[in-house]
Amino acid sequence: MLSSKDGKMIILSSPSGAGKTTLVKKISKEKNYKISISHTTREPRANEIDGKDYFFVSKNKFEELIREKAFLEYANVFKNLYGSTKKQVFAELKEGNNVLFDIDWQGTNQIKNQTLNYDLLTFFILPPSRKVLHDRLISRGEKNKEVIEMRMQQFEKDIQQWKEYDFVVVNEDLEKCFNEIIGYIENKINYNKDIIEDHIKMLI
Repeated sequence: MLSSKDGKMIILSSPSGAGKTTLVKKISKEKNYKISISHTTREPRANEIDGKDYFFVSKNKFEELIREKAFLEYANVFKNLYGSTKKQVFAELKEGNNVLFDIDWQGTNQIKNQTLNYDLLTFFILPPSRKVLHDRLISRGEKNKEVIEMRMQQFEKDIQQWKEYDFVVVNEDLEKCFNEIIGYIENKINYNKDIIEDHIKMLI
């Protein structure tokens, strides 16, 4: 049974490069929310730390965790596996901590389709334009043109999922986007779906 002392589950999803990971880290730092650290089979990027950014594991280890039903959600994203473990998440929630998820729409749907005794809020983060998204992919160190093109093509599919989320926020300015998300979490501002629908039409 849900207790008033339990934390909330807060999911941020976005097309690759829209800024959800930066937002998750900022929210965690400024609001003291806990981050659900995902397990992944992909190789670490520069400056990523095992146990802090991700738990980097082999494919065999990941599949073992699947068989053990250890994951709250997991998904195959760009040919790599990502997953959030139940034990870590539920421990934080029971301590009264809000838990942030940096996951894609596949994992979000898996969590939404479960009967969980915790409040859940879902956010879909959009870039202000296609050009900005492309530039962000390059600025974060991705130099392989084929990889960038693959992520831009995936953007076409990812953006179709926006209606499945409670809130959709445009990340044009990090501070403004952060304040908007916190405003929705704390019920301090109203959500205007019409503005988002106009922005979606511009991106498609």
